[in-house]
Amino acid sequence: MDFGPFLLLALMEGLVTAAVLALTASGLSLVFGIMRVVNVAHGAFFMLGAVLAWFVSQWVPGPAGLSFAVALILCPLIVGAIAAVADTVVLKRLNYEPEATIVATIGLLYIFEQAALSFFGPDARPVPAPLSFRIQLPWFGYSGYKLAVVVGAALVLLMVWLILKHSRAGLIMRATQIDRDTARAFGINVDRVYAGVFAMGAGLAAIAAVLIVPIQQAHYLMGGDPLLLSFIVVIIGGLGSLRGTLVAALIIGLGDGVISTFFAPTLAKIVATLAVGLILVLRPQGLFGKRAA
Repeated sequence: MDFGPFLLLALMEGLVTAAVLALTASGLSLVFGIMRVVNVAHGAFFMLGAVLAWFVSQWVPGPAGLSFAVALILCPLIVGAIAAVADTVVLKRLNYEPEATIVATIGLLYIFEQAALSFFGPDARPVPAPLSFRIQLPWFGYSGYKLAVVVGAALVLLMVWLILKHSRAGLIMRATQIDRDTARAFGINVDRVYAGVFAMGAGLAAIAAVLIVPIQQAHYLMGGDPLLLSFIVVIIGGLGSLRGTLVAALIIGLGDGVISTFFAPTLAKIVATLAVGLILVLRPQGLFGKRAA
């Protein structure tokens, strides 16, 4: 196969990575943008989505498409509920102090990983894909499900944008982001908003995990790479900027696909980390972030 088809394949694989990464990183960016919480447990929420998807695939009888549809609806709701409880029980009691919440979310990360190890086990386990058809291009065949992942992620991101920009809930979130004390003075239940935002961020990570787990496999330690890459994307795009997160996810995802195909996956992570260093030196607020006054 010539260079051109190899490059096309690398870009298509990178697009799948970018789509899932955009979903995961947007949840992290949303939590930081509104709550100013650096959520180190975000990778654990990603992992929980994948592990729960495996349990659903075992419990729901019938074709793979049915169990996948149930997992896509049920798993983000369960993970979001877990996140809301964690916010209420842990983060709220710490008054969302930056240093304390970092330590607390690190603790939550280990708690969720050990819980998954206890109930799920140490083995990686496959989840059947709901679609099995392949698209035949002139040079190679490509998984139709992977293209469906890109479309599904784009639809979810569009829904998130509509909620944030064109709904009453989004208006309340933005008001809380600007000044939570003033928002509370106008009768907004800030604690409920924060719990909802934390749940929404975790739910986005869970959706990303459910979409990708038929391509990968569910494992109790699988949240590490998504967490690292999400932080890289959020830093490059700009903390709290959804637009920056999407652009950075596209850059990192496509770069990962090309570098992993032609060189090595480890080199892709090294390049992404170096990109973060350059951004922090040349433009600390990120590509689309706002410079602090």
